[in-house]
Amino acid sequence: MEEPRRADHFSAEETGDGWLSWDLKDATRFNSFIEPLTVRVEPSTADGRPCARVRMIPERKHSNLGNNVHGAVTLALVDIALFAASHQFGSLNAGHSVTLDLSTQFVGAGRVGEPLDAVVELVRETGRLIFLRGLVVQGEGDSHIVLSFAGTIRKASKDRG
Repeated sequence: MEEPRRADHFSAEETGDGWLSWDLKDATRFNSFIEPLTVRVEPSTADGRPCARVRMIPERKHSNLGNNVHGAVTLALVDIALFAASHQFGSLNAGHSVTLDLSTQFVGAGRVGEPLDAVVELVRETGRLIFLRGLVVQGEGDSHIVLSFAGTIRKASKDRG
């Protein structure tokens, strides 16, 4: 039996102001723990690199005992954001790609009840790999940095160009 295409696994409906939903259709999978998620393409960097923003709204179930967003939730957001952003960049179309590495540095505590955004920049794309970096931010003008990251995705066979 043939696996469904990646697009068949996610809803991607416009939600307004350039945002698209990025939620799994199968609510029994891991992603549903931090959904709803939205994604939008951002203006490119000064040197022309594509950027995208992936957003979640953390709730009490996402908090640790210090009433901040649990670090594992932030890490999950980043991992999912690598794929959501890459899809928006046109780098991933089908198949089952995987995270090869993910390096993170926690800089501050995430706040519950406030949009938590992973801003992802495409650093380089090869035939098999996608190199990305970014920040997880909150606040007006992204004033509160929660985490910085860099990650690499290995494309599925059908995505290789």
